[in-house]
Amino acid sequence: MAARNRLLVVLSTVFGVFFAALCIFYLFKDDSSRWQVALGGIIVSALPLLLILLKKTFPTSLVFGYFLFVFCSIYLGSIASFYRKYAWWDSTLHLYKGIFAGIAAVFVFKILSGGKGNSRSILFLFSFSLSAAASILWEIYEFAGDQLVTETMQRGGNKDTMIDLIAGTSGALLAGIYNISRFRKL
Repeated sequence: MAARNRLLVVLSTVFGVFFAALCIFYLFKDDSSRWQVALGGIIVSALPLLLILLKKTFPTSLVFGYFLFVFCSIYLGSIASFYRKYAWWDSTLHLYKGIFAGIAAVFVFKILSGGKGNSRSILFLFSFSLSAAASILWEIYEFAGDQLVTETMQRGGNKDTMIDLIAGTSGALLAGIYNISRFRKL
């Protein structure tokens, strides 16, 4: 097993065990909100294991970036209540997600283009579009979650949604600019 895949397995396992322990802890405390969030943490911790099936080597920075987002959003944000304690936490994570998705888009772009040289404007458009689409899909997820389960994801309603979309799109723009300045030639 390649070293990067080992890292993926180790991080997925550590995070999965961490969230499983939290799930059990909050289940016994009868804290339905937190044990359900921790259960979701187990699932998103296991998702990167599917990348091994693609037989592609993923940059270590992307793996760490993903797990940083999982920790900050699920544990700190929901379980440790940073979303309630700090008004800026949600927007900051949406900005980070926009940047992360835009940078991850370069890897996807290289796979889809077969490593052939492409213009930087195409890279920018792909990176920006993929990242902005991720922000839109996340807001759809929040809306659906509120309608079906929690009613806590969009506390600010339309204003929260728009701020999140602006933050995510700003992150997409920053990532797109970074990508075209960094990758002169693909």
